[in-house]
Amino acid sequence: MIRRGVVLLLLLAVTHSAISAQSAQPVQPFRPTPLKSGIDFSGAEVRALQQDDFSSPAMLWVTRGEKLWNEPAGNSGKSCATCHKDARVSMKGVSAGYPKVDPDTAKLTNLEGRINQCRTQNQQAAPLRYESDELLALTAYVGLQSRGQPVNVVIDTQNRRNFERGRDIFYTRMGQINLACTHCHDRNFGRKLLNDTISQGHGNPYPAYRLEWQTMGSFHRRLRACFFGVRAELPPAGSQDLLDLELFLAWRSQGLKVETPGVRK
Repeated sequence: MIRRGVVLLLLLAVTHSAISAQSAQPVQPFRPTPLKSGIDFSGAEVRALQQDDFSSPAMLWVTRGEKLWNEPAGNSGKSCATCHKDARVSMKGVSAGYPKVDPDTAKLTNLEGRINQCRTQNQQAAPLRYESDELLALTAYVGLQSRGQPVNVVIDTQNRRNFERGRDIFYTRMGQINLACTHCHDRNFGRKLLNDTISQGHGNPYPAYRLEWQTMGSFHRRLRACFFGVRAELPPAGSQDLLDLELFLAWRSQGLKVETPGVRK
């Protein structure tokens, strides 16, 4: 236990000394170079699980999502397929463009939020709870239809302020440990933190099955884990802060391929 703590303290000391003169909020955000997916920092076992749909535990949620897609929900008696037909056609490439500003609400939303909006408006059904198996399943099933396509969010006048707020969160020190996202995922990716290799922090595999969770989880769950790691106040899943951060991270990962449903350690 002492040895683990010493390793962590050493890493933090190196991090602070390396960026002591750096501004907490650079004028120009940048993408890490070379751009790498988190799977590139994973071990052979994890990579094998993600590459084989028959072995991947994440596909259990996809199977459930396909069933939910075709089942009527709410008072309308409509299923997702009633309006959107075959997801393999209608949902192809859709998740690669999220988060985006929804034209009906003029607010930034992610794929989970869009699914819940369809439920409440078109199916007259209750929204699904974040991290519920049902919402994870539907999100994974829709996300699967974009697998292999590049992340391609658009930053424009509608979402510029969300993008800037997400950027500020990424570069701002927080929590009792006083670190920002950039300190790990820009400055120290590829280094070891205890038994894990620090990745660049991209969201392209989510929803993903994490072996440490032994279940599927959303990108917001993973972001909240980072907040917890620096001992900062945890924003609720689906909150504006996490949506804005998700948008910035999607911009930062543009060009990487969607891997939904991913597998991670």
